[in-house]
Amino acid sequence: MGFQIELNDTLQITKEQGFPEQLKLEEHLRNPFKAESFKDVVFEFKNKPGIRIYRVPPVRNFLVENINGKWVYWGLIYITEIKHDYANSTTSGKFKIIYINTPEEMKVAHSIIDRNEATDYFGNK
Repeated sequence: MGFQIELNDTLQITKEQGFPEQLKLEEHLRNPFKAESFKDVVFEFKNKPGIRIYRVPPVRNFLVENINGKWVYWGLIYITEIKHDYANSTTSGKFKIIYINTPEEMKVAHSIIDRNEATDYFGNK
């Protein structure tokens, strides 16, 4: 018996799992946020299902907000800390935002990076 460990380049989380409350999509589309505004902020995520390994700085990971099963590519992050709960098979950790996509970049990022039409937030509106 064994269990799976995933190597990820994308932190895809919901608000409940710790997607930053400060990043509100509608607000960003009207008046874009800048990464500089979050330069020294460390965000936490928790209870991501599965044991996951992320790229280590200075290699970036993508930050994706999961909104009801649809994905919004917000930008780039550095994962700064990871904790694995092997009993519950979950991953938690900390990250820093290093780049926030412009609204224009955000609207095309999924079609460039992911291409899964079923999870494309902007493509299925």
